[in-house]
Amino acid sequence: MISINGMKISCSAGTSVLEAAESAGVYIPRLCYHPELKPHGACRMCIVEDENSGRLLASCVTPVTHGMSILTNTAGVLRHRRNIVRLMISEHPESCVVCSKGNRCQLRRVAAELGVGEPDLYPMPNHSALDQSNPFIIRDLSKCILCGRCIRGCKELVAQGTIDYSMRGAGSRPATLYDHPLKESSCTFCGTCVSLCPTGALSQKRGVFSGTPERVHDSICGFCGVGCSLSMGIFGSTVVDVSPSRTEGSVNGVTLCVRGHFAHDYLNSKQRLLRPRVRKDGEQVSASWDEAASVFTQRLLEIKEKHGPSAIGFLGSSKCTNEENYVFQKMARGILGTNNIDNGGFLCGLKRVIDFHRKTRGRFRNLRLSDIEKAEIIVIAGADHGETVPVMSYYVKRAARNGVPVIVIDSLDSDLARTATVWLRPGPDRANTAKVIHALSALIHRHNSINQGYIAKVTENFDRFEREVRGLDIETLCDTSGIDAGTLTEAAELMSGRRGVFLAGCDVLEANDGGMGLNTMINLFLISGNVGHPGTGIYLSARENNMLGAWDMGTVSDQLPGHMDMSDLSARNLLSKAWGTDLPPDPGLSMAGMIEAAEKGDLKALYIMGENPLRAMPQQERVQAALKKLELLVVQDILETETVEIADVVLPGAAQAEKSGSFTNMEGRVQTFTPAVAPPGDAKADLDILGLLAKGLGASGYDKALEKIRAEIRRVVPLYESLGDQEHRSWIKGINHTGSEGEGAKVSFIPIALSEATEDPVYPFMMTAGFKRFHAGSGTRTSHSERIRASGIDGDMEISEADAIMLGLHEGDRVRIVSEHGVIERHVAINTEMGQGAVFVPKGFSGNDVMNLFSLSHAGKEGIQGWLTCRVNIEQ
Repeated sequence: MISINGMKISCSAGTSVLEAAESAGVYIPRLCYHPELKPHGACRMCIVEDENSGRLLASCVTPVTHGMSILTNTAGVLRHRRNIVRLMISEHPESCVVCSKGNRCQLRRVAAELGVGEPDLYPMPNHSALDQSNPFIIRDLSKCILCGRCIRGCKELVAQGTIDYSMRGAGSRPATLYDHPLKESSCTFCGTCVSLCPTGALSQKRGVFSGTPERVHDSICGFCGVGCSLSMGIFGSTVVDVSPSRTEGSVNGVTLCVRGHFAHDYLNSKQRLLRPRVRKDGEQVSASWDEAASVFTQRLLEIKEKHGPSAIGFLGSSKCTNEENYVFQKMARGILGTNNIDNGGFLCGLKRVIDFHRKTRGRFRNLRLSDIEKAEIIVIAGADHGETVPVMSYYVKRAARNGVPVIVIDSLDSDLARTATVWLRPGPDRANTAKVIHALSALIHRHNSINQGYIAKVTENFDRFEREVRGLDIETLCDTSGIDAGTLTEAAELMSGRRGVFLAGCDVLEANDGGMGLNTMINLFLISGNVGHPGTGIYLSARENNMLGAWDMGTVSDQLPGHMDMSDLSARNLLSKAWGTDLPPDPGLSMAGMIEAAEKGDLKALYIMGENPLRAMPQQERVQAALKKLELLVVQDILETETVEIADVVLPGAAQAEKSGSFTNMEGRVQTFTPAVAPPGDAKADLDILGLLAKGLGASGYDKALEKIRAEIRRVVPLYESLGDQEHRSWIKGINHTGSEGEGAKVSFIPIALSEATEDPVYPFMMTAGFKRFHAGSGTRTSHSERIRASGIDGDMEISEADAIMLGLHEGDRVRIVSEHGVIERHVAINTEMGQGAVFVPKGFSGNDVMNLFSLSHAGKEGIQGWLTCRVNIEQ
């Protein structure tokens, strides 16, 4: 029990005086303090008086003690606070009128509260140069007050440590190593330092707008499956900046990544679609909404009448909302009678994600990212989260910084690999990943006593697994996969007795043979004794923001909303009754299948919502030729894209910031949002477009208000029974797959059939088409970001130093990368951490032309695609 300004307050031991005051509604000014950072006590603005001793204390770093009596606004306290502000202002430039921080400046706010106006002390100007050397962040250190927030945020939250204090005394300032520009440092341009800075020392670099936004609006990021909460600054009808929102309990807190913080300027691109267009006499011309809808409905019904429903395809979006995807697939099945439905998640390993959740009985669909930091050990396979889902990587790096052992299994270098306790680095062929994980399972089985009670309670088919690993030649597996047996043993010993989380990334979700790697990870998780324990689980990264929501809503070819199989008669009858129509029973075509059907002339019409297959898919010329053979191509999108260019009907939709809806992130968190601004020009919210088109097709009930659509989703998709019930955020229920489910479900050990690494003297290098954090997916939206384009990152091919010497290559050389299916050109970047025989080419750059090195038909077994790795040759 303590007293603050005469008010009795109860609080737990270890609470700071500042926190105790906050809990009682007592405001204490502060500048260096932030609730997500460790208390620092640098600015001394939060000083209070201990009534018993008369001492002045920094309340943010002073723990409460029983019987303490605190006064927060005595004459002495106020005098000291005013003097601190006066000293800060004496060094601060008189530029408030033109400062981009404007009324958001916390120093200005505190000065106003204390009645400190113009500086009355001898000026001590801080002559720091203005640094605008990168397209993301402006550094004006003449306004720096040395609060240390940027330094602490970089270390504590992002675990990057790019900046620290440099120099001493009056010359002290936050700086990079050797005071290099941010672009030449380890900075990832996540912008966390900008979000934390209380003054104008750090600010976002903007193109045409400078100043304080008129208002802010909270929303959800649409770039990856983490689902970060955003605060969008708006001036007029334009989004002028983006920062982390202050939403309590958000997945990202005060952090974002370079895309989430800086790439939303694509919203203001000059290439936004502003009005509908239809093709007349071979040319696209502007049209009214009524005309565009009329062309759509008339020609689509003609094709259905002439060729049947199977000649029509619907390609939905892993970037559009749950509500849009639900209505979209409902139109396809309920009005036109086709199951030719898919979404862009097909390119991101969605089929493998679905297969994984079936095998694990849905146990790992609801996993909080915050639990990663509670793990006793972290095992990562085939993942570069720092590039694909950066905010997720912060959780891993924070855990590693706090002493949690990290085991990384990956042939390629990454920031997580560099922070790993043990880095198991197999050869570049992705078949080696499964070998390493399987060998690790065998070692753990041999050297740890198995809890038979646990095995019987939560697993199935252990006997078969045990027979497999008992006969496994671990030494041979290590030799063929390129792993040192001693390092593997070290990893197995590290895992012994520790509960942990396992993280799988693109290499096991998208590589052609990555499915076996995912199967071996399930077995490793089971044999490690993790199932059923809190704070454990297998996390699958999601590159697209609503990939899982699109699946939940049924925007796939072989499942109805809620993951109900097409073959399930009772499920079809349930939806047939709800929708007032009979549903087709046979599975339809996947995304690749629809392109191949168009190529053969079997698919006559394709309606694409929010996807750009001409940029995202392999063999882009082949895809273009197939789409041009269609009798009707309808594209609903927000930007001028390669696919929009060849469409017969173009429908301008709304971006995530311009409409209402919900996204489902990789945790199973369903987050709703409302429009920050209106769509530009004559563009419409996508739900409005779908309602308009459905009405033209003669169907009623598709133009319902958003809340009525959500009510229908709650009724027919039990996973989403709480959608919209809580303010902005809810969670999906446990997944109902065939068989047992939830906490009582048994997970089966999976038979492992390892494949051998492939070699080809004609194509001696294994190329990985991976990702850089600057682009999302194929780069359609991020390529329209002025800041991303100005970054100078151009997708160089990375190759090992040894291979570069062998080929006679030098940094910056231009080379041809040749596969069995295509040729691209790139400049060379020599990576000293790259293993021999491997090359890396990032997706999203140069029109995403790296996809031309793959075959469109290279879809792997059982329809599971693999467009991540292929064998190539390098030519000068």
